Amino acid sequence: MKPACGPLLLHAFSSRVFFLRLSRSSVSIFVNKSISTLAYKKMETPQAPPNPSSLSGLENSMIHIVLCGKGSAESDIAESLKKNDTLKLGDEKLSVSLYSEMASQESTPALQTELYFGTLHTNRFGRLVLWSPKMPSTHELVSQNFCELPLGAVCVADVQIKGRGRSKNVWESPPGCLLFSFTLQMEDGRVVPLLQYVVSLAMTEAIKSVCEAKGVTHLDVKIKWPNDLYLNGLKVGGILCTSTYKSKKFNISAGIGLNLDNEKPTTCLNKVLQQFTCESLLRREDILAAFFNKFETFFDTFTNQGFQALEELYYKTWLHGGQKVFVEERNEEQLVEIIPVTIEGLTSSGYLLAIGEDKKYYELHPDGNSFDFFKGLVRRKVEAS
Repeated sequence: MKPACGPLLLHAFSSRVFFLRLSRSSVSIFVNKSISTLAYKKMETPQAPPNPSSLSGLENSMIHIVLCGKGSAESDIAESLKKNDTLKLGDEKLSVSLYSEMASQESTPALQTELYFGTLHTNRFGRLVLWSPKMPSTHELVSQNFCELPLGAVCVADVQIKGRGRSKNVWESPPGCLLFSFTLQMEDGRVVPLLQYVVSLAMTEAIKSVCEAKGVTHLDVKIKWPNDLYLNGLKVGGILCTSTYKSKKFNISAGIGLNLDNEKPTTCLNKVLQQFTCESLLRREDILAAFFNKFETFFDTFTNQGFQALEELYYKTWLHGGQKVFVEERNEEQLVEIIPVTIEGLTSSGYLLAIGEDKKYYELHPDGNSFDFFKGLVRRKVEAS
């Protein structure tokens, strides 16, 4: 299925990532840990030239992309993409190969597609894979080639040097991360901002299912609103969703980064797992397939029944139920007031729902100016229905 394309209006609904100020009684894991990231190095301004040493193997050279499909339909698309030299990535030079062509070479792609496809049971998502050992950004690749790729196509990279984060931050991702971006489409713009919660939930449930299948200790990965994943108080993953609008549909690129084997600079899943066992460590092929298996089911539920059908499971997985935070507001004299509220859930638009000491409900919005998500929230009263 080809998505509708043409002149596009860009929506970056991941831009809600800010941070609330916590009270002393709040969950303590957030204190002084909000900057823990997947990235090995963060560039404060995306326009600044990257460190030349980080471009080793990319600067003035080809970016290698290997294509592989689960079924004959996806394999035909892969052959067509290569034959017609379809894929583009800005001014970068691309070298495109088919996975079947790599079998006779000494070095095959690090992503084991047989292992991945063997546990993938989807009808749409994850069935066409674009793999690269090193590229600027998987998110940019799927975004720039959205109209040429079938819905559900996924790009996986071993290393990223210009990965996209919130607020246009640029990130370097070291070896050991599971890095991928995929395409999907939605029609109802009112619920598009909630999609990042579905993606987050699918990943936490995928990790649980892989641990269960391997008979290893369950890793209790939690969701930090709106799109971060935490384990034992440290960030181990993040989600980015962006969209463009054309022909009454939203073309969405969803990107995920997960610390799997890279314990620096924070921690990773397998490092934590090694505390309990030295065998059956998690592999990215297992998690990637489990993610799409979960996501396809959740996405169908989300589009057919709304996010309410997933809320109970989501609230069991996130970190904020009953969390007390402070909201800064200016009174009529333009003096800042510190107002305590307690988070109870999400509103229908995807913002935080909180109750104040006045027993009234409020929707909490980021003010758009603060890097720290736990500062500068704007409180708006929720009208009784």
